[in-house]
Amino acid sequence: MNLGKYFKSKLVLFIIQIILLSIFIYIFNYRFKIDFDKGITFERERIIQYLASYIMFEGLTDFLFILLIWILISLIPIFILKNAKKTYLMNLTTFFFPNFFFYVFLFRYSPQYFNNFFTQLFLKTFILCLILIFFSIGLSLILKSFIHFETEVREAELELITSKIKMKCPKCGTEFNSSPKYCYKCNTNLIKDTED
Repeated sequence: MNLGKYFKSKLVLFIIQIILLSIFIYIFNYRFKIDFDKGITFERERIIQYLASYIMFEGLTDFLFILLIWILISLIPIFILKNAKKTYLMNLTTFFFPNFFFYVFLFRYSPQYFNNFFTQLFLKTFILCLILIFFSIGLSLILKSFIHFETEVREAELELITSKIKMKCPKCGTEFNSSPKYCYKCNTNLIKDTED
């Protein structure tokens, strides 16, 4: 497996995105505050708290911070996969992972908080998800059109180069897409004839 295929693997992209997300959250010491139900163990509280920090926000500043982090990590599949559908599916998969476990653990271990705040929490998740989908699709399509334009320019340049090296035998009229020394049809020395 070459390096390009390795990085295009969905699992590798997912791991890279989650690691970068975790690094950003750790560096900026971001934390979404949750008032857990009484009786929840410290370990479960920490796991839910950490998952919430991936996807939840309180005010506009928190929203912009979380959105910026998600936009930065969503660039990875955009530039590696260069395909709108694959990109937004990859970004949705990465976004779904912390969401799923956050809601499952919160429902299981802090049901009172979950029932009281589910609508607000889900709305925040939904808004973030919609923005990421539109960003992923939009940037992927822009990148795709740019790549398509570059390909057309290269093809035009190749056609121009090809047209310059085309040759015609002066004796029998055979056309060549290169500059051969002899005509394969009548054996005329083409180099000598062009020098004369």
